[in-house]
Amino acid sequence: MPMRVVIVGSGAVGSSIARELLAHDHDVLLIDSKPEVIGRSGLRGARWLIGDACELSTLADADLPDTHVVVSATGDDKVNLVVSLLAKSEFGVGRTVARVNNPKNDWMFDDAWGVDVAVSTPRMMTAMVEEAVEVGDIVRLLTLRAGVSSLVEFTVPDESPLVGRTMGFVAWPEDSTAVAILRDEVPIAPSDDDVIEGGDQLFFLTTIQAEDELRSILSGSVSAAGGSPGEQ
Repeated sequence: MPMRVVIVGSGAVGSSIARELLAHDHDVLLIDSKPEVIGRSGLRGARWLIGDACELSTLADADLPDTHVVVSATGDDKVNLVVSLLAKSEFGVGRTVARVNNPKNDWMFDDAWGVDVAVSTPRMMTAMVEEAVEVGDIVRLLTLRAGVSSLVEFTVPDESPLVGRTMGFVAWPEDSTAVAILRDEVPIAPSDDDVIEGGDQLFFLTTIQAEDELRSILSGSVSAAGGSPGEQ
């Protein structure tokens, strides 16, 4: 499902997030105070707004009430906090993702400052942006071992054919391993007897090559049947 995402800051981190979101057909608007960044960004398909994102007038020009996610990805923690607070308190944006540059400031990046998710790496920031609406599809959180393997997350839709099945019933790809279930914000170490519920967040370590097969099983486009005959 395409989203409208506003990214504040078009440096290396902001550009990396924008590039990946554009590749997934999301509507991306970048806000930066320097006009020259547009020409050297190489971000085809992105829209731009030149201005100070800490100013209410600039954020108003960005049509934040119609925006799904605001990402504050500048190299200045103060800016990222102010943008998140304004986006949430003044414009009612549903989800804010803020970059933490200095680990000592991590304690401030919470809902008191309007921050829904505080992260420090571009890949994780992209994943947290897409998590806002990507229920029912794989979100790649990390790429491991020089691009050979990845850590992915899948949020189980309530209508998924997996609901009511046990983890052991599903014929997961050979190169994919379930490493955790997050249910009602409580982590569970998965076992074959755990029953999958709607809203569960399933985490897998998988090879990049096996991601498509894992996606097909999780989406229900191929049979997930496995385990012993007759098992429900």
